[in-house]
Amino acid sequence: MDLLERTPNPNFTEEHLAFRDTMRKFVETEIEPFAAEWDEAEGFPRELYKKAAEVGLLAMGFPEEYGGLETDIFYLLIGAEEMARSGAGGVSASLLSHTIGAPPIKNVGNHAQKEKYLPKILSGELISALAITEPSGGSDVANLKTTARREGDHYIVNGSKTFITSGMRADVYTVAVRTGEPGMNGISLLLIDRDTPGFDRTPLKKMGWWASDTATLYFDNCKVPAENLLGIENQGFQAIMLNFNYERLWLAAGCISAARTCFNEVTGYARERMVFGKPLTEKQVVRHKLVQMAQAVNASQAYLDQVAWRIEQGEQPVADICMLKNQATETMEFCAREGVQIMGGAGFMRGPKVERIYREVRVNAIGGGAEEIMRDLASRQLGI
Repeated sequence: MDLLERTPNPNFTEEHLAFRDTMRKFVETEIEPFAAEWDEAEGFPRELYKKAAEVGLLAMGFPEEYGGLETDIFYLLIGAEEMARSGAGGVSASLLSHTIGAPPIKNVGNHAQKEKYLPKILSGELISALAITEPSGGSDVANLKTTARREGDHYIVNGSKTFITSGMRADVYTVAVRTGEPGMNGISLLLIDRDTPGFDRTPLKKMGWWASDTATLYFDNCKVPAENLLGIENQGFQAIMLNFNYERLWLAAGCISAARTCFNEVTGYARERMVFGKPLTEKQVVRHKLVQMAQAVNASQAYLDQVAWRIEQGEQPVADICMLKNQATETMEFCAREGVQIMGGAGFMRGPKVERIYREVRVNAIGGGAEEIMRDLASRQLGI
């Protein structure tokens, strides 16, 4: 049993808790024992997708008629939190890349598109990825430059995308393209299959998330059927923004759980590590560091649960989602930094969860909307 457990959420039912138990067993048996090995290998077996599908992890939040489970927001929190317990953010990022790649299919796709892709994605047969970020800019989505020109019953796509999670191994990509005027009103979403002529990709090396497959994508006169347009032409920006809110909530939940994981691993180490004849926990400075870590985790968890409850009531508290995302990444950074410091040389060596989490801090503070963008968006929503 962990010393610092998740603070109780009064909105969790017996069904939520049963799902948590299932997820915890899945992570403990199928991910945690292999996390360090997969990080070094910079990838994980494709069969893990089907194993994740079997426990319902891939199906959350998608319509039942396409193989999904129409769950509430609290299931999403549980999934993110339990996945983060392994300290293997890269595995979670790529295994669940469909949670950002497939929602536009669900939200704005037609029945034929949903029927073609969703059942195979949710069963782990197909891997889905989202392609928005470009070499010229990340958070400035409204000014993306990849173009899609309509020619008869096809779009001709030219441009590139970068930092794309599951960019190498994905089977289908939800790609943001410019089909109209400059700005947000000229953006559309296209589904592009991996074997489309003119489409190529190259892998990227990263600071953290080593087990996550990340790539740059290239489109050179890539011929995409017009029937692969998601929703209405030039109205893709709204679908992208809706996607971001849930991505940020998932990231926040995972970061807070990762911070808690740091606390639990480091506390266990400090109780056993002898310094000058006494355990590290006998040192006041170490005990105070651990208390500060627990305090930050519990405060951030309360904020997360409050925002999730408001969303479940039908609100879209954009400012709080942005501030929560930053609060969560700052908590993760603090706990990872203090955790490595307490463990000393052992924390600097590859293997401990805290070492992997430390390397993953910056990608969480950048991905899904950089900290600076989050503050600016929150300030506008607050009328500052």
